[in-house]
Amino acid sequence: MSEQFDLVIVGSGPGGYVAAIRAAQLGLNTAIVERERLGGICLNWGCIPTKALLRSAEIKHYLDHASVYGLSAGTVGFDLAKVTERSRKVANQLNAGVKGLMKKNKVTVVEGVATLTGATTVKVGERTLQAKNVIVATGARARELPHLKADGERVWTYRHAMVPPAMPTELLVIGSGAIGVEFASFYSDMGAKVTIVEALDRILPVEDAEVSAFVEKALVKQGMIIRTKATVDKLDVKPDGVIATISGEAKAFSHVIVAIGISPNTENLGLEALGVALDRGHIITNEWGQTNVPGLWAIGDVAGAPWLAHKASHEGIVAVEKIAGEPHAHPMDKSNIAGCTYSRPQVASVGLTEAKAKEAGYEVKVGKFPFIGNGKAIALGEAEGFVKTVFDAKTGALLGAHMVGAEVTELIQGYVIARQCEATEAELIQTIFPHPTLSEMMHESVLDAYGRVLHI
Repeated sequence: MSEQFDLVIVGSGPGGYVAAIRAAQLGLNTAIVERERLGGICLNWGCIPTKALLRSAEIKHYLDHASVYGLSAGTVGFDLAKVTERSRKVANQLNAGVKGLMKKNKVTVVEGVATLTGATTVKVGERTLQAKNVIVATGARARELPHLKADGERVWTYRHAMVPPAMPTELLVIGSGAIGVEFASFYSDMGAKVTIVEALDRILPVEDAEVSAFVEKALVKQGMIIRTKATVDKLDVKPDGVIATISGEAKAFSHVIVAIGISPNTENLGLEALGVALDRGHIITNEWGQTNVPGLWAIGDVAGAPWLAHKASHEGIVAVEKIAGEPHAHPMDKSNIAGCTYSRPQVASVGLTEAKAKEAGYEVKVGKFPFIGNGKAIALGEAEGFVKTVFDAKTGALLGAHMVGAEVTELIQGYVIARQCEATEAELIQTIFPHPTLSEMMHESVLDAYGRVLHI
């Protein structure tokens, strides 16, 4: 006998579990299937525990530089096992929180590996779940190449890097996207000598070129070695380290982190037998999350870029509201999704870069304001960074915003709201920003784009 539901969700990451909660709110009898831990990769092995690690490194950095603030902290040490333990406790607390949310919303949790035996039929062990609709939210995993395989001892993926068996002394990070740069930042602040290798011509290649250049300069100043337009051709793993061949040159490292992107978890789900359209392993969907197979939906990393938790959550809400026939359901707009990198310095952005805006044919007005011109940044001892805004010169529409420096991952949402509300420079200029705050730089950047900047 099959169990009957209105909706079955395969995968309980930030896309899946948020979709389940919204479905329950809308009165849908919902089940969610998870093969490992509720909360998925983000909560257990990604977004949240990495921020716990980075927080430990940030505090260590401040203690190391206590004298700048007129304080003395003596010799600063750390216990790597306890740093890791704190990170895992944070993940476990949130995992328990998701369990509580599922119970509160009366979502049926099914543990095990799911297979689609039909567009709306899910097999989990001996159980068969039948639904009116199924959402695939199986996420993704670290991408590996045959010559860059992780062993968990000397060569790590992000997952290994969160529970390190030992502290690296000489660390090679392959890839300079958000994940690579964040781990490079963490281990550098904890005392490792870090080298980043990037195949493209700059690190953080999806960010504005000025932001990338600023971050590279900051990381080099911190002691990192950065090699762009370079590739790791071979890893020769030894008992006491790794010999990496980088563009023909051999160099020794104690450990390696491979951060070269992700691969979608679409294997062995039964998608091919159903004729589900795929693009390089990712499930193709429309703006509502619908696949080409009626009744089957997909959200999150498995459905393609950008591979961000908040994108997955919103896609889940969009899909569920469409399924439930909500009159105010809205299609997904990926142009207003912010990207954040929690390194030191932090990076945050939304919308088009200056280069992309020009490529798209816009005549632009660009404003820029440095942290050194902001009183709060100086008082915090965080006077390095800038805020950059890009406007359509004809309409005043905010095309993009790009920020680098302390706490910009918290500030960026102001620009996201502005874009969502279709604000122009006029509304932003007329907005009163509180003083003293870092957010004043957001205002000054807008003013600068229109020749009205006040504090530089």
